[in-house]
Amino acid sequence: MTLWFVFALMTAAAIFAVLWPLGRGSRVQADGSETAVYRDQLNEIDRDASAGLINPPEAVAARVEISRRLLAAADNQREPPSGANLRLRRIAALVALVALPVVAVGLYGVLGSPGLPDFPLAQRSRTPDGTQSLDSLIAQVEQHLEKNPTDGRGWSVIAPVYARLGRLDDAIRAFRNSITYNGESADRRADLGEALVAAASGVVTAEAKTEFERAIALNADEVKANYFLGLAAEQDGRSAEAASIWRAMLDKAPPDAPWRPLVQAALVRVGGPPVPGPSKEAVAAAKDMSETDRSAMIHTMVERLATRLKQNGDDVEGWLRLVRAYMVLGDADKAKAASSDARQAVAKDPERLQQLNEGLKHLGLDG
Repeated sequence: MTLWFVFALMTAAAIFAVLWPLGRGSRVQADGSETAVYRDQLNEIDRDASAGLINPPEAVAARVEISRRLLAAADNQREPPSGANLRLRRIAALVALVALPVVAVGLYGVLGSPGLPDFPLAQRSRTPDGTQSLDSLIAQVEQHLEKNPTDGRGWSVIAPVYARLGRLDDAIRAFRNSITYNGESADRRADLGEALVAAASGVVTAEAKTEFERAIALNADEVKANYFLGLAAEQDGRSAEAASIWRAMLDKAPPDAPWRPLVQAALVRVGGPPVPGPSKEAVAAAKDMSETDRSAMIHTMVERLATRLKQNGDDVEGWLRLVRAYMVLGDADKAKAASSDARQAVAKDPERLQQLNEGLKHLGLDG
């Protein structure tokens, strides 16, 4: 409001500066009485001089003085403005009164920001800080959500942050609000279910299971929901059902899916069949790869196998495949380390340990 008052005051000052010289008309002698008086005085001096009433030197001096005054009066007397001059003045005054404010407002509309809302004073003094702490950023989002509780995007942003910080009650509330104000989606339902599982110390509760089932109804391939539904089956003692769910996930998953090792380990945990090798399509694709790409794919598969065996080391055949793969790749140190890890993993099972030692002998790693 103060800004607009200042703008109005400046506009008024500009208009006054234009109108002031236009309003100062010339001082006009309406009937020219002053010059007429001086002319009468000159005539009177001539009459007095002719009649001998004043001396000739005095007459000359008086005539000079009155002539000077007459010339000064004639200079001061100006002609009144003509009709054309009056029209020009009126046009200039109209431009000053109307056009000047209109042009000023138009320029501000183009060059200024009339639609920009008022910026709170507290925020004007706040400068961006790239080192601002996470707690400060969270506090800002929370303040925003207090004033705008229906901002679904804000809830979707802060919900996973709460979850990572272990503020599970806040995360559950934020995920629920995200669904309320953003609408349902498989991802949002699965995220809410995961937060409920975390709050229950890893137990897939009935409430969490309901959320995962809702996610599956929206997207049958939702990875997180499928995994936790398999976990729910495992926790309920339905290992075959859990294995079936996880097996289906692996069958559909691409070879480089980041969650594949987790599901493979879960499948082995419930006694599922071993994870199959590369599909025919993958083998065919590998034939068309460059040597560099093929080597990268092989290393990825070997590391994936190593990850699975670290999570579940009871698979003797898996250990032997891993040792053999390292030897083929020419990495003898990793082959020896894998054989040592394998012996430690099955050390408590004499039968598996004997099977492992026999296999390592055939690979040339006796002892």
